[in-house]
Amino acid sequence: MMQMQQFENLKNGLLVRAPAKLNLSLLIAGRRPDGFHEIETIMAKIDWYDEIRIEPAQKTGIELLCQGPHWAPQDQSNLVYRAAQEILQASGQPHNVRLTLTKNIPAGSGLGSASSDAAATLIGLNAYLNLGLSRSQLMEAATRLGSDVAFFLSGPLAFCTGRGEKIQELPKGFDFTAILILPDVSSSTKEVYANYTHDGVLYRRLSTQIGTYIAKKRIDSAAGMCVNMLARSCFHLHEELRRLKEAVESLGVEPVCLSGSGSTLFSIVQVGEAEHLERLRGAIADKTGCGTVVVRNNRW
Repeated sequence: MMQMQQFENLKNGLLVRAPAKLNLSLLIAGRRPDGFHEIETIMAKIDWYDEIRIEPAQKTGIELLCQGPHWAPQDQSNLVYRAAQEILQASGQPHNVRLTLTKNIPAGSGLGSASSDAAATLIGLNAYLNLGLSRSQLMEAATRLGSDVAFFLSGPLAFCTGRGEKIQELPKGFDFTAILILPDVSSSTKEVYANYTHDGVLYRRLSTQIGTYIAKKRIDSAAGMCVNMLARSCFHLHEELRRLKEAVESLGVEPVCLSGSGSTLFSIVQVGEAEHLERLRGAIADKTGCGTVVVRNNRW
């Protein structure tokens, strides 16, 4: 996957790229009084992108079109539309914009594409329309839109807590290559959390260990733990994902981790193994029938 810049000026508009993410670790601290779960996660942007084209609209207000290999709603349920509403209301000025979302990253895959699309819309419209909104204003809008949106205004590597909206950016320096395994399964975040059973003892042990690695700036060691406390719940709901993980590991690809609430599985490979990626992709396809994508950590 080629590293690209986030913004690309067009003849009559602006193209904004929205990177996917991986949860290099994901812990659940427990349920909050508001019903949400408190999380601790290391998130990293990767160089696989949705794209949002911003242009003048032919009609009043916000016009949203969706295209690409994966489906996305073309109405107000789409976070791109809601993000546009948020920032245009914050500007206090009427604007007519046409947004074309090219959906390259599947929804329900644990890669955060909808949240990233929302963040890209916020910063893209802020730049394209010269609105001059501050970072704090953008972060406030991001928090209203969803738990992961704030991360995509930050990064590219961060330790996120709360519902995911509290961002502690981590120093750059953890470069990685990963192979993503993409099953034809859409995993519902809501259902995975509803099915989750908390293990406080396990959480405290893992949190201490990962906290130590973060303090020592050993993000590679934290990622190598391949910890995701939602995996058990996700695999209970989608037994086929457990079998897929076992099938991929039987090929010698390990550890195989779950990103977010699923359904994407991934494995970080050593730089020296890069020449074997095509062989691994072929072996995974032959064994499982699943598509794969090779990604690297994003630079922005």
